[in-house]
Amino acid sequence: MLNWRPVREIEQRTREIEIAIWREQQRQEQIEKRTKLIENETEQIRKETEQLRKENARLKELNAKGRALLSCVDQLCFPPDSSSTPALPTASDGKPSSP
Repeated sequence: MLNWRPVREIEQRTREIEIAIWREQQRQEQIEKRTKLIENETEQIRKETEQLRKENARLKELNAKGRALLSCVDQLCFPPDSSSTPALPTASDGKPSSP
């Protein structure tokens, strides 16, 4: 009579190894999916960062133009030789004029 016990142990061990290999393949697939997702998110962040840099440069330019315009308005409306309080008109005889 043949002893089948060692064959069963070998078959069981072979099955365990196959399961371990399958699990490792599943882990590797998950790692690859996560890596791809991270790469996609990283690329999206790069694109958004570049877009924000361009927008910041545009806004900086607009702010500079706005400051220049405000400076022109200040110079035209409030020349440096004018005082902050206007002079009150006076009557020639010192008395207030009547209407």
